[in-house]
Amino acid sequence: MTSHATMKDARTARWAEIDRGAAPAWLQAARRTAFERSMALGFPTTRLEAWRHTDVTPIARATFAAPEAGESSRMAPLAAAATLAGIAGPVLVFVNGHYAPALSKSGALAPGVRIESLAAAWAGRDTARLESYVDPEPETAAHAFTALNTALAVDGALIVIPRGVRLEAPIQLVFVAGPESDGPVESHPRVLVVAGPDSQATVVEIHAGQGASFTNASTEIIVGDAATVTHHRIQRASEAAFHIARTQARLGRDAHFESFVLGLGAALGRNDVDVRFDATGGECTLDGLWIHAGTQHADHQTFVDHREPHCTSRQLYKGVLGGTAHGVFNGRVLVRPNAQQTNAQQRNNNLLLSKAALVDTKPELEIHADDVRCTHGATIGRLDSQALFYLRSRGLDAPAAYEMLVQAFAREVLERTRDAALRAAYDGMAAERLLALAAGIAAGEGAA
Repeated sequence: MTSHATMKDARTARWAEIDRGAAPAWLQAARRTAFERSMALGFPTTRLEAWRHTDVTPIARATFAAPEAGESSRMAPLAAAATLAGIAGPVLVFVNGHYAPALSKSGALAPGVRIESLAAAWAGRDTARLESYVDPEPETAAHAFTALNTALAVDGALIVIPRGVRLEAPIQLVFVAGPESDGPVESHPRVLVVAGPDSQATVVEIHAGQGASFTNASTEIIVGDAATVTHHRIQRASEAAFHIARTQARLGRDAHFESFVLGLGAALGRNDVDVRFDATGGECTLDGLWIHAGTQHADHQTFVDHREPHCTSRQLYKGVLGGTAHGVFNGRVLVRPNAQQTNAQQRNNNLLLSKAALVDTKPELEIHADDVRCTHGATIGRLDSQALFYLRSRGLDAPAAYEMLVQAFAREVLERTRDAALRAAYDGMAAERLLALAAGIAAGEGAA
């Protein structure tokens, strides 16, 4: 362990090394501004409302090394296991934040489509067009990790879909993290998706790992007029890892954005999804499911900014917690004065499988318009003992009965995934995790 000041010095040295590297002038300027901001802000504390239930002191105190560039063949089996099998389309693999071309898979692309590493894009001649998207707004203390990502990101994925192009196969971005010879590593992967007007794409962002690590991921998605972007974030980090992630989506006129988050791993995980309607007629769907046990801590935050009229947002997040796990959900919907005819729905349901599991949930509606339809709700409960007794009386053993009831609770979210192949893959991941939880609960390990 080391002091926060020592780790701050290490990040300063790391940024200085990045700053000396070859990069476009606009990128160097953005990095410098972000680094100064991140150092001024520091890590968020529990005194901030947005971080009231999540203490990141373990991240601040831990020692992390900068990952070495280049591929790690040792991580190849983990990358292969994390990649969704049977899914057509390109796969970009990143090992501790660095692109690994030998582990990736390209595919036939429509004219004008770009799917490449950000490091390669930054080294090219046409990088100026990215400047307007990277870190578009000053970060507040609540989003200090995003500023740190902008300062220290050295690679990631760039996806550009031209006007009118509709990609049928999902694009997989697989990020694997794990310790290297110098111990646990820290990485700051970044993803930028730019979908032109009337285009369509599905991006599946998968994070997996082994051992201790710290991943601070940032994803920016620009959805053009009448475009449709589906973004799935699958978090299967090691249960010894720290994982911070933020997705920012900006929607044009009549744009559609769908987000699905599946949280299974990490000792301490935080996931933010921010959506902003920049024009009328937009629609977004935000779904999430997290399944945790042991001493895991999971914090999910959503923010939907209704800036323009005639826009619709729907949210459904569900949590399943066993052991002494702690879950946090905070969903905020802001309806600005100009955003008449807004339709906003938000729901968070949580299932506790042990007496020691804990959930803090706070759905929020802030409405400054008078012609809207907005609803929200949250529940925290335990398994129905009568339903459990009924299943046991029909011959099911305790683990099977628990698993069936919990599967039924979780399936409402999983079934909202439109792609059948992706839905089947997520079903398998969730079922594996739920089976382990159900077996432990049925054996009397902190049963509710």
